[in-house]
Amino acid sequence: MPETPAMVEVTLCWSLQPRQVHESALSVPEGSTVQSVIDQFIAAPAQTLSATESAQLKFMQPGIWNRKVAWTAPVHAGDRIELYRPLQVDPKVARRQRFKRQGKGRTGLFANRKSGSAAGY
Repeated sequence: MPETPAMVEVTLCWSLQPRQVHESALSVPEGSTVQSVIDQFIAAPAQTLSATESAQLKFMQPGIWNRKVAWTAPVHAGDRIELYRPLQVDPKVARRQRFKRQGKGRTGLFANRKSGSAAGY
């Protein structure tokens, strides 16, 4: 009689929109890859994703515990598989725009300046 592969528990997390994080616990065969976990999740009858949402998951960047990985990376027991959306704005550009909008007098080194002192001290 063929031996059934050992199952491991993993968590799949994704966010298709800002401030809406979804999380699902899955039991997958030991030695599964990130791609096979996603495929198993999409094919599961209990999932409530629409066809477009399922397609979007396949175009997101995968990661395990906040580190980007390839789709062929193996998963282990207790792993948290995360799917990352592409950035809408470069973080450096966003910071520059915030700094320009807030003004240099209220941020960073200039936040708690003593009256009469030089800028930055």
